[in-house]
Amino acid sequence: MGARAPVELTEAKERGYHSIGRAAELSGVTPKMIRHYEALELIPKAARTAGDYRVYTGTDIHTLRFIRRARDLGFSIEEISNLLGLWRNQRRASKEVKRLASKHIAELDSKIEELTSIRTALAKLAAHCHGDSRPECPILDDLGRLPPSE
Repeated sequence: MGARAPVELTEAKERGYHSIGRAAELSGVTPKMIRHYEALELIPKAARTAGDYRVYTGTDIHTLRFIRRARDLGFSIEEISNLLGLWRNQRRASKEVKRLASKHIAELDSKIEELTSIRTALAKLAAHCHGDSRPECPILDDLGRLPPSE
């Protein structure tokens, strides 16, 4: 909508703009998160109607879908910002995209290893708990154990 005088929401819709609610439906991103991504400058500031309603373009919605998919894959906001920059740059080198993805895979592998270790320890504790009316509980004993002094 740029430098033109603000228009009413109905006219904006006729011009192909979408309200924040419709942008949310089309992108799968909640209105709250759309405003958040706008504040973080992952998407440009929304155009506004005469009534100060935010309106979004098809390009904005495409970007929101990109962000949503990246979030679904566990990328951080900083990583998504970098990926968006690469996505928008037609002269990008795919090696940079692969480097970011490979780094993220390594972080995921580390988290999986950590969670597997936690799960194993908790399962072992739960297996030793009688789970009856007795007060003794190896789970609570373990949680209450003081760490060794250094």
